[in-house]
Amino acid sequence: MPVPILKQGDYLIASIQSALSDTEVLELRDDLADRIGRFRSQGIIIDVAALDVIDSFVARSLRNIARTASLRGAVTVIVGIQPDVAVAMVQFRLNLEPLQTALDLEEALALLDRHTRGHGRDGG
Repeated sequence: MPVPILKQGDYLIASIQSALSDTEVLELRDDLADRIGRFRSQGIIIDVAALDVIDSFVARSLRNIARTASLRGAVTVIVGIQPDVAVAMVQFRLNLEPLQTALDLEEALALLDRHTRGHGRDGG
């Protein structure tokens, strides 16, 4: 099932609804990279609130998506990491660095606004 991607101003919001297969992760990466160029998006928010596990494959995939987006000129923020998922990630020494994270969509939008304003966005 494809990940829904919404356009919100200068940003794209992808909401992962369930665990993704390898193919779906690659499709998400390619779709986001394409839309960044098509919509001249300056930021991506990836919502992982529906995931009850973020393993090493998912963490690596999210980092790869962010690196691809960065090469296309967009900043990526991951939101919605559940408390028990965060604890498990620390216990298993998984991390999303150098990705930026935020608690929720509102915080992610504010983070992207601060970042893009610092890089020439008019802030309006």
